[in-house]
Amino acid sequence: MTVVAALPALVVAALLSACGGDDGDSDAGTTSSASSSAPTSSSAATSSGAAGSSTPSTEGDDSTDAPPFPANTEPDTGQASADSFVTVTTIRTGAHDGFDRVVFEVEGAGLPGWDIRYVDEAASQGSGAPVQVEGDAILQVTITGVGYPTETGIEEYDGSAALPGQGTQVVTEVVWDTTFEGTSVAFVGTTEKTPFRAYLLENPTRVVLDVVHPD
Repeated sequence: MTVVAALPALVVAALLSACGGDDGDSDAGTTSSASSSAPTSSSAATSSGAAGSSTPSTEGDDSTDAPPFPANTEPDTGQASADSFVTVTTIRTGAHDGFDRVVFEVEGAGLPGWDIRYVDEAASQGSGAPVQVEGDAILQVTITGVGYPTETGIEEYDGSAALPGQGTQVVTEVVWDTTFEGTSVAFVGTTEKTPFRAYLLENPTRVVLDVVHPD
């Protein structure tokens, strides 16, 4: 009788122990899964970020408000807002139907302006030292309404991205110069002088440069 009476208790205890073990394994599995998935997700993000920094894409920078292309290669300028105090944080390139695009994304107050024109030679602003740019023609891109990163508190683009990315037909290289006295300069090498347009997009704020593919 003692053995018979004890059996249910042992069975119950075993069942309770088994249930407790399942709960523990389940919790551990969830934690382990979250723990193991977190590094994977982080690694993926890091990998994506690294890839993005080396060949940034201009996907998502399209706009129906883009002005028409001019029939010449004259300079294109835009006025910065009176309160503009921005820092260039990202430059990206991409090939589109009939043109290549270079995007200069900024962060900070107000809206930047720009002065974009073909120059005979690339020279660093401030020092005047020559800047090597691949291409048979050079567009100097000057973003205005800019503040030094130490003043805006925003990390500036460091020029490390390999630009342009694959597929561009007219843009051969983008070289970041420097920020000096309210302007940031970059040089865009092209295969030849072709018409271009520049305009502003917001959310996020960026100056867009489109260069027509050669005939």
